[in-house]
Amino acid sequence: MNNTVGIAGFGTYFPQPIQTSADLAALTNVPEIVLREKMGIVQRHIAGGDDTVTHMASEAAQRALMMSGVDPTQINLVISHGSEHKDHLVWNAASKIMHNIGAKDAYAFEMYALCAGAPIAMHTARALMLADSRLNYVMLAAGSRENDLINFHNERSRFMFNFGAGGGAMLLQRNAAKNLILGASAYTDGSLSEAVILTENAVASGESAVVGEVLGRLDVTDPDFMAQRLGEVSLPNFVRVIAESVEQSGASMDDVAFLGITHMKRSFYLQILDSIGLSPGQSVYLDHYGHIQSVDQVLALQLGLAEGKIKPGDLIVLAGAGTGYTWSAITLRWG
Repeated sequence: MNNTVGIAGFGTYFPQPIQTSADLAALTNVPEIVLREKMGIVQRHIAGGDDTVTHMASEAAQRALMMSGVDPTQINLVISHGSEHKDHLVWNAASKIMHNIGAKDAYAFEMYALCAGAPIAMHTARALMLADSRLNYVMLAAGSRENDLINFHNERSRFMFNFGAGGGAMLLQRNAAKNLILGASAYTDGSLSEAVILTENAVASGESAVVGEVLGRLDVTDPDFMAQRLGEVSLPNFVRVIAESVEQSGASMDDVAFLGITHMKRSFYLQILDSIGLSPGQSVYLDHYGHIQSVDQVLALQLGLAEGKIKPGDLIVLAGAGTGYTWSAITLRWG
């Protein structure tokens, strides 16, 4: 087929250490039942010292290569869309991932849209591949250990207590015959651009302000404004980008069989599904992993396939949202 881009392979990687809801309750003083039932955190993976962002992304990329059967020397471009809390500051993580997986004939760069990054990276890579016939294989890889940057005694950052660690990757193929990327959409509300930032004010008493090469912890600058604004716009913006991505694919919302979406509190997740006419049986909830920035979408794809919720020919949507504040979605025809 011509002028198509599809997923040739994908993979994930998660560190071995696991933190359960009971463990998290002891750290946060939030009741375990609230963590499990309301916040949707049964457990999450926590990165060890060797689980750098590039290590986790590279492990996931190796698994994507194994699934695809593609030799790493066939890769033409590596894009890292993972965390900026990475091995080093002011540094191109994509080049390290490229080296780790043996993509010696590629070039590499980073792009960053926080937790909305995966659909935007897929859309960007597809556009580049359709514009440049030399790009036959592009590796998208992401890793995150944003949980390092949370002060669990800071009530303002409570919605980030679900952060976990891991890596995810997708190998995209030009002129693909299956798993085709069809349409995409994204939208940003700049009024929330500084809603969440790193600040020394969020460092716990007696705790070092420095994490690796990062100074401070993630904090919410104006909790009342953020809650009020997100309450107004988050649901309609999720529905907007999901519907627009489906429309761009030439299909209708009635055709959508599966939604893979960022981890969030359970009630809002169910509200989104209801708003687009899907049931929980047409999605997966990431309560055994937590929120792993832009790894969530490939994880949802993997779980959806493993649980038999995605079948050949299905129209599926992957969606996310990240502080800044951006909502994104991408539509694929699986199989």
